[in-house]
Amino acid sequence: MMYLKVPFAEKDEAKALGARWNNERKSWYVPEGKDAAAFSRWLPPGGADFVPAVAAPSLKSRPQMTDTYAGKPIIGRHFVDLQHDCSPFEACPVCAPKLAGWQAVYDDVAKMLKPLRPA
Repeated sequence: MMYLKVPFAEKDEAKALGARWNNERKSWYVPEGKDAAAFSRWLPPGGADFVPAVAAPSLKSRPQMTDTYAGKPIIGRHFVDLQHDCSPFEACPVCAPKLAGWQAVYDDVAKMLKPLRPA
């Protein structure tokens, strides 16, 4: 593959002559079987040996990373860090005061969801 250095303003002209776009390298190239003489003005100083580096992915092309994908814990607005080794399934007198505000929020959400749950 012979890569070219085509200015953006001349991309349509290069495409009309048969140049193809390599999305990974973000560069135009002369496909196999095409005469390179027609593209001589866009040949880079290194000639046929020039190979552009792989372009860094743009922000739009990167996959959206979520907290769980990155392995980070999801901490919400009502997160309460409990530094106590109690059972999460039993009421704990040490943790109860810290969870008082959280319980009110939980009750509000449960009340909103109750009509949506099947009987």
